[in-house]
Amino acid sequence: MGGKNQTFLTEFILLGFSDLSKLQSLLFIVFLLIYILTVLGNISIITIIRIDPHLHTPMYYFLTNLSFVDICYSSAITPKALISFLEEKNNISLLDCAIQMFSFVTLATSECFLLVVMAYDRYVAICNPLLYTVVMTRRVCIKLVTSVYLLSIVHSLIQTGNVFSMTFCGSNEINHFYCDIHPVLKLSCSDTYFNEMVLSTLAGIAVIIIITSIVLSYFFIISSILKIRSSEGRRKAFSTCASHFITVILFFGTLIFIYVIPSSHFSLYINRVVSVIYTMVIPMVNPMIYSLRNYDVKQALRNVLEKKWFY
Repeated sequence: MGGKNQTFLTEFILLGFSDLSKLQSLLFIVFLLIYILTVLGNISIITIIRIDPHLHTPMYYFLTNLSFVDICYSSAITPKALISFLEEKNNISLLDCAIQMFSFVTLATSECFLLVVMAYDRYVAICNPLLYTVVMTRRVCIKLVTSVYLLSIVHSLIQTGNVFSMTFCGSNEINHFYCDIHPVLKLSCSDTYFNEMVLSTLAGIAVIIIITSIVLSYFFIISSILKIRSSEGRRKAFSTCASHFITVILFFGTLIFIYVIPSSHFSLYINRVVSVIYTMVIPMVNPMIYSLRNYDVKQALRNVLEKKWFY
């Protein structure tokens, strides 16, 4: 498209939830409470793990990183969404949009890979308990987490570059509350078929590798647990995996729906609703899942509260 009247965009307008004008105040309060609970909940998990020596293990080292990612993940999206309730026009420059997309994709990918690493950790702990301290050394844990962040950054650079290599002209209104990939691609005046195929292919490959790794880990984990003779032993083994398994189902269920299924199969409105779940609700729920279903974390929290109460 090379017409004389063509105007190239320098900024976008995030429509957010402007179509729900009667619910603006309610949504602002709900989203603000969710964000506050997300930050406080994840900071609490990190603090408890740091101050309790019994939790200085690989499992909780990975959980600390998951909580850190959840804080950053939610912070990359929610503050801008909250601003949209206070301003008539929620403008965002192309550069800021690209930065938000890069941050979001990096953190979402980091969460995915961290869940794989946590599954591997549980596999070694349950299937090879005698070798656990030999295999999961501090050095190995640091290398695994570093690899998670590096792979996530590379993946995000490819995806963000794929989107912003397009030409944007015409409408500048993003029908979303943040710069997500599909809604931004909708505004391009270039042919987006190849770019959408790159998106779906990369996301599909990543999801297949990630889910295959998690499924295989849990296959061996469950096989080993079923071989445990005592019912109490089986219960304890299952309880160490339950929190992680719930998180995996919640997180990957929403991601597959949006990023692997081609965008023509669902509306941007459905995309927006599901996005609220995995950008705001899941980071808030994760600390609750790990604290309410994990005996060690509950015990550590109880010890902290008792010390604070008596001293």
